[in-house]
Amino acid sequence: MATSSLAVTAAGIEFQNPILLAAGTAGYGRELSKVIDLDTLGGLITKAVSVERRHGARAPRVAEFEGGMINAVGLANPGMEEVRATHLPWLAENLRRAKVLVNVVGNQVEEFGTVVSMLDDSPAVSGYELNVSCPNVKAGGMEFGADPRSLAEVVTRARRATRKAVFVKLSPTLQDIAASARTAADAGADGISVVNTLPGLVINTETRTPALGFGTGGVSGAGLMPVGVLATYKVSKAVKLPVIGVGGIAKATDIIQYIIAGATLVAVGTAVMQQPRLAERLVNDLARWCKDNGVTSLAELRGSLSWEN
Repeated sequence: MATSSLAVTAAGIEFQNPILLAAGTAGYGRELSKVIDLDTLGGLITKAVSVERRHGARAPRVAEFEGGMINAVGLANPGMEEVRATHLPWLAENLRRAKVLVNVVGNQVEEFGTVVSMLDDSPAVSGYELNVSCPNVKAGGMEFGADPRSLAEVVTRARRATRKAVFVKLSPTLQDIAASARTAADAGADGISVVNTLPGLVINTETRTPALGFGTGGVSGAGLMPVGVLATYKVSKAVKLPVIGVGGIAKATDIIQYIIAGATLVAVGTAVMQQPRLAERLVNDLARWCKDNGVTSLAELRGSLSWEN
């Protein structure tokens, strides 16, 4: 039987395998470096980076419930200058094969391009993931991704600031996620990430108060996977861009589902927070699945869903 290859190319970046660590779950890499060998992965998406330092939401920020997790971290981060001075040099020095995408956030459209410009000269950075689920303070708090004009401007400004890959991360709550993907593509995006967390509320029944200090939060975990797979399918049919499938991945066959739906890459989040060494195991499990099923290249599976609807 021919040897299976997990290597994929997305937005001009060569990944040794399709498995990434999702934004917010791996810090800036250093935090997990003594737990797993990051260079066995396709790459990692960093914790969010904003123009100014963000202190984030009050504790508790994370709570588990049966079937998943809810979090309200509030995009806490040290700000772009500290990330540029401290975290990116560490990544450049310590990663040899894993690629780095920087997750970018902002309060207004101008800030996305500002962050990208500040970080773009780092050799550690292969590209960016724009978190357009953030509220646009200039537009009354509407998410950037839900407003086509704001979405297009965010992507355009980021595109002008870099020649590196720009992925746009979309929310599962969008009324027409395929249309938003087309807007991002038309504005110059190189790829799409789907999906971000779903809004939810978990209540402590003893205190009759929210489980999180902020109150509501983003729901992730196994229950999010069908949402992410469907979004991946819709987006991959709408645009000819590589898709990063995100949500609920915990085993190799979850990755296969995303790839069959049209994903080129996948990002693992909640499951890795619960089992930090899981991502490494998934690389081996995915290779084993491909070998057992006679798959020599993931391109054979990508977008192969048989469905008449």
